[in-house]
Amino acid sequence: MTQRSILFFSAILLIFLAGCRSKDAPELYRPGDIPVWRTAQTPQASTTTATRPQQQTTRVSVETNYGSFVVELFDEDAPISVANFLRYVDEGFYNGLIFHRVIPGFMIQGGGFDPEMNLKPPHENIMNEAGNRIRNNRGTLAMARTQDVNSANSQFYINIVDNPFLNGDGMQDGYAVFGRILTGMEVVDRIAQVETGQEGSHSDVPLEPVIILNIERPGR
Repeated sequence: MTQRSILFFSAILLIFLAGCRSKDAPELYRPGDIPVWRTAQTPQASTTTATRPQQQTTRVSVETNYGSFVVELFDEDAPISVANFLRYVDEGFYNGLIFHRVIPGFMIQGGGFDPEMNLKPPHENIMNEAGNRIRNNRGTLAMARTQDVNSANSQFYINIVDNPFLNGDGMQDGYAVFGRILTGMEVVDRIAQVETGQEGSHSDVPLEPVIILNIERPGR
């Protein structure tokens, strides 16, 4: 075979392989996923939005007796969790409930109990979206659940610090992040410093109730 023939067939082979790569590339990530390289480059001390692609988000305002903050929800990356949360918000379910579990240097949890520590009956459980690769970094909101992976319903928590041990890392056994604090993180930090104690079988309960006065979508 002549040198010209070898170069010709080599060129044909390269074009064929390039075509195969172009065809397969869109299937590497499912719609809504954050590519692995984005997760890997996210600094541990930052919020996930530093490297997040531009996408649709919904905002809600949260008013408590300690102040107010604004939450940005990740509609595209956690559609089930966001729809679930907004269902409770639009029903006024959270109004009058408390942050019943507060642990400094970890997180604050709420959305299930009233000031007398009575559990408000939630809707049905939802599927865990921890496989979306969004990190449990400081300032993010995630769904609370039991040891049952798909047991989340109304309760959520806010990470006070980066909590990598809560991440799913592409699997479904972590805790699903569905939003982040956009403004007012200082209010969350203030709540995280309240004095807590034991209330029946519940530990880390604020001695003075931290009440969710209202959660709503601005303009609705």
